[in-house]
Amino acid sequence: MNDTRKTNHLIAEKSPYLLQHAHNPVDWRPWSAESLALAKAQDKPIFLSIGYSTCHWCHVMAHESFEDAGIAMLLNRAFIPIKVDREERPDIDQIYMTATQVMTGSGGWPLSVFLLPDGKPFFAGTYFPPQARYGHPGFVGILETIEKIWAEDRTKLTESAEKITASLRETSSVGHSTTLAPELPERGFVALSGMYDRSYAGFGSGNKFPQPVYLDFLLRYSQRTGDSEALQMVVESLGAMTAGGMYDHIGGGFHRYAVDRQWRVPHFEKMLYDQAQMISILLDASLLTGNRYFAGVARETLDYTLRDMRRDGGFFTAEDADSENPYDPEEHGEGAFFLWQEQEIDALLDRDEAVIFKTAYGVQSNGNALNDPAQEFTGRNILYRSTDDRELARHYGRTAEDIQDILQGARQTLLQQRNRRTRPHLDDKVITAWNGLMLSALAKGSRVLEDRRYLQAAEETADFIFGTLIVDGSLKRRWREGDARFEASLEDYAFLIQGLLDLYAADHQPKRLQQALALTEQQVAGFADPAGGFFDTLAGTELITRMKGLYDGAEPSGNSVAAMNLLRLARLTGESSWQEMAEGTILAAADILEQQPAALPLMLAAHLMDQAGSRQVVIAGNPADDDTKLLLRAINSRYLPDTTVLLADGGANQQYLAGLLPSIGTALKKDGRATATVCEGMACRLQTGDPAELAKMLRE
Repeated sequence: MNDTRKTNHLIAEKSPYLLQHAHNPVDWRPWSAESLALAKAQDKPIFLSIGYSTCHWCHVMAHESFEDAGIAMLLNRAFIPIKVDREERPDIDQIYMTATQVMTGSGGWPLSVFLLPDGKPFFAGTYFPPQARYGHPGFVGILETIEKIWAEDRTKLTESAEKITASLRETSSVGHSTTLAPELPERGFVALSGMYDRSYAGFGSGNKFPQPVYLDFLLRYSQRTGDSEALQMVVESLGAMTAGGMYDHIGGGFHRYAVDRQWRVPHFEKMLYDQAQMISILLDASLLTGNRYFAGVARETLDYTLRDMRRDGGFFTAEDADSENPYDPEEHGEGAFFLWQEQEIDALLDRDEAVIFKTAYGVQSNGNALNDPAQEFTGRNILYRSTDDRELARHYGRTAEDIQDILQGARQTLLQQRNRRTRPHLDDKVITAWNGLMLSALAKGSRVLEDRRYLQAAEETADFIFGTLIVDGSLKRRWREGDARFEASLEDYAFLIQGLLDLYAADHQPKRLQQALALTEQQVAGFADPAGGFFDTLAGTELITRMKGLYDGAEPSGNSVAAMNLLRLARLTGESSWQEMAEGTILAAADILEQQPAALPLMLAAHLMDQAGSRQVVIAGNPADDDTKLLLRAINSRYLPDTTVLLADGGANQQYLAGLLPSIGTALKKDGRATATVCEGMACRLQTGDPAELAKMLRE
């Protein structure tokens, strides 16, 4: 059946978020030179609304305001309404989110910004209800006030816009420090320690976010310094979030965050970038601690992404928080797909199995939500581990192995039942940066878990990106339904390069290193700031300024990842210019690191890596041979963030590496056996073909 509803200018877009608004009575336009030109031609301010398709409060504002005919009439009369998907256009989002934070002290989505026709912002906020309530000003009142001021006293707005734009341009200026204090990583650790929740783990005392950038730095800091407190913070945080409701115990994967300190009640959307980063952190933590539980959760999360977030090699962006209530299909609500009534569990499982499962996962007859202000979870349960396997075994007179088997079988039964429910909305566009993060997760998973499924998936993902997201030699940001569009940002380049370097560490195929080097050269040409570091966007766009992201948040900053990539490339190729550029990128963030070291934990990690110096392990051997595999296992089974592995395979990889590092050309097996050589600085130790001896060298 054809959809005969009236449409606006978003109907020709590919973004699921923009298409959600294509039938609004608001005359939405996409961000474009034509839309900006129209604002100038009609002498109207722009109302810019930025969000994404799985954003709960974006849905709320759309339903309350953008579907309202009266509000639409006001918007269409006095403004040029423009809608942006923040995941497609992080460059636009970053500028106007920063402007909103400057004006209001906070930010979030939906982002609601009012602009001059030339794009300069003069007023902003996030969610606005139609009429004032809950401490939020009313959207209708804001629109009417701005329309009046625009007509009668526009100077106020233009002066405000000029000041805000000048402030934005200052945020991208590079500091003037010429050195970095060697104690900066320690100061970063102290800052994170001060933010740590010693009662429930994680950071802060309100909503609990996974904060993988914090955990990554703490792992590296602990490994480098031997600090047990840093490692304890990681272990406790991972334990809390994987036991809590933020982890999907039935299907695998992590929800966006928890709304309480105890990690019990999540905001249920699932973002690809969270899955990828958490997989990598869990695998690293399992290596450093020997805790195989973390590796098991990483495997479950990998399997979730492969099962539910991937098609044809590319990974999708996100699953929505809201979904159809399986107990009342007329109702939609937060997390409905993931919630369970006790009687349904009793009907699905055998009696003894149900009793053990309900005890393990905190199931209660009236529901178990700690925090439910909207009464969305009444009578339903958010699964979390309330009792561990050993306690269950003691209580029910079973072995721990019996308990594990019972719970695994029960989870599989519930997963099969849940798969019959209507799934949450899936945003099925493919974002280059986030697929780069997944490339890293898959490659690391293949090495640590010794599972070739993950390596094959990584290879397919890399091939998908190079087959669909590079158009006429130019990397694009987004792909959907055959359409690759928008120039890639710094994070797209940096995260993809990182993924390719991690894939090269897993498969030792020279084309992956070649691809990483070629993309790095493009990144430098398009984004490098001569004063140090990298801009987030290419020059010559229609935007009011070029921003330089120097903050590691839910995703790491492109500059932090770029610094780490450059250090790795210097050690893989022997090219000193990469080292110098890495140090310049770190130095460009010196002022922020000095003032707020916890704002850039991954840049601190790059600083740690630079301080550590280089260690290389050269393995001469055929990767298909058992003796080579054993030497590689001795490396892959350890947490070695500062170690570069070079495989002299007697074939294409060795030949390629020898063109970069001539000494690799002479690396040979010894006495017919695969042989490892460990080199640090300018000195190499004696060669060995014994995996145990190699492990000893690596420990030392």
